[in-house]
Amino acid sequence: MELAGCVPCSSTASCSFSSSRIPDRSCASLQHLQSPLCEGYTSTWSSSLSSFRRSPNILASDGSFLLRLRSSLKFSASAASDASVPFEASDIDSPLREVLAEDDLQLSSTAPLFASQRIRVGALVAIAMALCNADRVIMSVAIVKFSEVYNWSTSFAGIVQSSFLWGYMLSPIVGGALVDHYGGKTVMAYGLALWSLATYLTPLAAKQSLWMLFGVRMLMGIAEGVAMPCMNNVVSRWFPRSERARAIGVTMAGFHLGSVIGLVATPLFIGIWGVDMPFLVFGLAGFLSLYLWMSFVSNDPQDHPFIKKSELHYIQNSRVGVVKGVLMPKNSGKEALLSLSLLLRKLPSWAVIVANFTNNWGYFVLLSWMPVYFNRVYSVNLKQASWFSAIPWTMMAALGCVAGSCSDFLIDAGLNVTTVRKIMQSIGFIGPALALIAVNASPNAAVAAIWLTVAIGMSSFSQAGFLVNFQEIAPGQAGLLQGVSNTVGTMGAIVSTIGIGYFVQWLGSFQAFLTLTAAIYAISTVFWIFSASGERVI
Repeated sequence: MELAGCVPCSSTASCSFSSSRIPDRSCASLQHLQSPLCEGYTSTWSSSLSSFRRSPNILASDGSFLLRLRSSLKFSASAASDASVPFEASDIDSPLREVLAEDDLQLSSTAPLFASQRIRVGALVAIAMALCNADRVIMSVAIVKFSEVYNWSTSFAGIVQSSFLWGYMLSPIVGGALVDHYGGKTVMAYGLALWSLATYLTPLAAKQSLWMLFGVRMLMGIAEGVAMPCMNNVVSRWFPRSERARAIGVTMAGFHLGSVIGLVATPLFIGIWGVDMPFLVFGLAGFLSLYLWMSFVSNDPQDHPFIKKSELHYIQNSRVGVVKGVLMPKNSGKEALLSLSLLLRKLPSWAVIVANFTNNWGYFVLLSWMPVYFNRVYSVNLKQASWFSAIPWTMMAALGCVAGSCSDFLIDAGLNVTTVRKIMQSIGFIGPALALIAVNASPNAAVAAIWLTVAIGMSSFSQAGFLVNFQEIAPGQAGLLQGVSNTVGTMGAIVSTIGIGYFVQWLGSFQAFLTLTAAIYAISTVFWIFSASGERVI
């Protein structure tokens, strides 16, 4: 069987592709050239490069063409036997090299996604993020029992809740710089170990003294402050840009399901075994997760012990092709400070910072106070209040995946990245703003829960807005930028968490603070629309 589109030349040498067939694929030049693909054949090149790209996939179903092509380009027999061996740029003409790189990506991406190592790594990131959020949300339920036992006022309960955030504010900048230097796996491992230990020690600390309780909660905050930069770092290294919003959606779905698990399991544990049990169970679960994390996650795909070469080549090619050659440099301290100075001069950097502030303001109000809200406003018991509070986070987990898929679809359809990010983030702010106003007007707990579900669910579109934007505007300094952004965002969370406690104590109502939160969402939407970008700024 002869190579399609080639005519025999005077040479009697046999074609190296004689046992392979390329299905109906035209070649990439209008000239008659000596074919680089086979010995003793002259190719009749019959169409332009653009038509070459538009025509059916050059790869045979088993990928044999690409393997044989590599073999003909002076690769060793052993190298040619594996579809993951990279090209030597000097061996291939530039237009053909572009096409082969694209086709190589297509070959690797046709492998079952569910069987790939990057999906397994993504699942472990999601588990770590679920524990991160579950551990912090336990206190929002347990605070009711602690307040009864220790006679805490509503405003003091807000201070106890905020002690986590004081620690959370300290670590993101340093943690982000560490992530850029050491990688997400390493830093996340330390964070996971410390926040699991802090969770386990919380009930003991509460029995000893308030200062010890504050210290343990701050330790948890410091440890969890590195989680978001680590998540973004691992996702950016393991997933190509065309899959990244979906990957963020899945990992953040784990994060939000952690809220559901914590809110539902905590009152059950408290009712059966007492207020200590949820802290002990989730703390031990964190150490089990740490073992899995260290065993099956690597900072970079090339260091993973179980990854197939075809998947590794797909990830590496897509990383270079999409991120324009940026390969996550390791910054020194001085370089990090210089990068920070440059970042803060760019308006898109401030767009993600303000968006993070607003997102955290609303997020922590709803995360920390909704069980108390349903208990105080609608006289719902603790177990029922936890269920009312958990349902919206389930919706957020589901809609986060939808938002990621919609974002990737719009980009693949040709809409520019900046426009997509502005659309997604606008939905993520305006939707919750309108829903919170409706919560204020709700006549009963069921209606309030519906509108609260809408508010939290719509806020998940932020995951396809500012949260995925760090890697786009600053691919080499994403950890540092997210660290700065998270620090500012934590300030918003502290103010809102403490502020709502004082609002309720002074005014006797949640409504005024929810209205203020809706206004902040609206103002931030306007700033985002005029300031955000999907293009690299540094």
